Amino acid sequence: MIRPIALVVVCTLLSVADVRGENASAWPQWRGPNRDGFVAAGTWPDGLEQARLERRWRVDLGPGYSGPLVGTIPGPAGPIEVVFVTETRGKKTEHVRALERATGKELWQASWEGAMSVPFFAASNGSWIRATPCLDDGRLFVAGMRDLLVCLDAATGAEHWRVDFTAALESPLPAFGFVSSPLVIGDHVYVQAGSGFVKLDKATGKIVWRVLEDGGGMSGSAFSSPYPATLGGVPQILVQGREALAGVDAETGSVLWKTPVEAFRGMNIVTPTVVSNRVFTTSYGGGSFLFAIDPAEGTKPVAQVWRNKIQGYMSTPIVIANHAYVHLRNQRFACLDLATGEEAWITTPFGRYWSMVASGDRILALDETGMLRLVRATPEAYTLLGEAKVAEEEAWAHLAVAGGDLFVRDLEGITAYSWR
Repeated sequence: MIRPIALVVVCTLLSVADVRGENASAWPQWRGPNRDGFVAAGTWPDGLEQARLERRWRVDLGPGYSGPLVGTIPGPAGPIEVVFVTETRGKKTEHVRALERATGKELWQASWEGAMSVPFFAASNGSWIRATPCLDDGRLFVAGMRDLLVCLDAATGAEHWRVDFTAALESPLPAFGFVSSPLVIGDHVYVQAGSGFVKLDKATGKIVWRVLEDGGGMSGSAFSSPYPATLGGVPQILVQGREALAGVDAETGSVLWKTPVEAFRGMNIVTPTVVSNRVFTTSYGGGSFLFAIDPAEGTKPVAQVWRNKIQGYMSTPIVIANHAYVHLRNQRFACLDLATGEEAWITTPFGRYWSMVASGDRILALDETGMLRLVRATPEAYTLLGEAKVAEEEAWAHLAVAGGDLFVRDLEGITAYSWR
């Protein structure tokens, strides 16, 4: 039995409008090419019945939460399209596997010792590798559960370097493991690890700085993942910890602004979403929030534009046409008007978790039961265009969509589908 890992990469601080439409056949990091859940508009069907999906191959794996990555590596006859997955074996070792995109054939495998048990009250969610990796410039950045960052050659699996944050920074082991997905910008990789937010040289693994120290352990150690943005004309990285949301200068590590985000036991899990100079987030036990932020104003306090009582949980929202589509803690799906904070509609309950990918006005949503839904994003009403069962086991990893292919990672393997 094998178990996957999850990483993430972002190469620049470009806006979504600058890069959307490129890399349509790649899924290199957490939430896709631009880290926002969107892919280039393509030939998504008007419906989603079982007959519209062709199952191309399946590879058995052990349980894992990491989402698959899709990219290319050099080959003897030209570039080879590859799917990268991770896993934990026998509660002792973590593994990364490169699979040929066309067939699922294994091209290489890498591993290292490293496993841990999460606290007893979270044990039902498993003690296996969690974060989604990141593919950038021929390198794969993988977050091992024991606060370990490993850099591998994407073509061969050879290890370039690894950093054990508990040793390097003398920080406590995160109680729930390394959960956040790495972010790459230029020559550096950024991670919410080592009881804070850390910048490393991506070529060597050398630590450049650490900020936003949170003590780690049980009450620190972030669940969210960093997101690059430009607010008020100022490029920065949004960093959401267990208790607060902040903007950090990618070069210097200066904290440009910071605001509390209420959550039960620090369950701030979703990736923050940017709308103009405003940031939307939602938390378990806190609610949904829209903050107005202009770092160019210096010490001016962050303004809370509105707060709604409805609570997201683990599913990062999708924003389309100034409306946020949010899967809630109570398992319902909701549409929020970002101008007013009011609900346009809320559905009856679905699954406990949705990973969502969008193109144009359509959202593909995979819930943990293995049901995939195609939804038209409109504030008028919840509009289901179709649904299909794509996994028999629970599917907690993020759905990956690249070109005309869908990659579904469930607790026992990964399956490749193509649109019909």
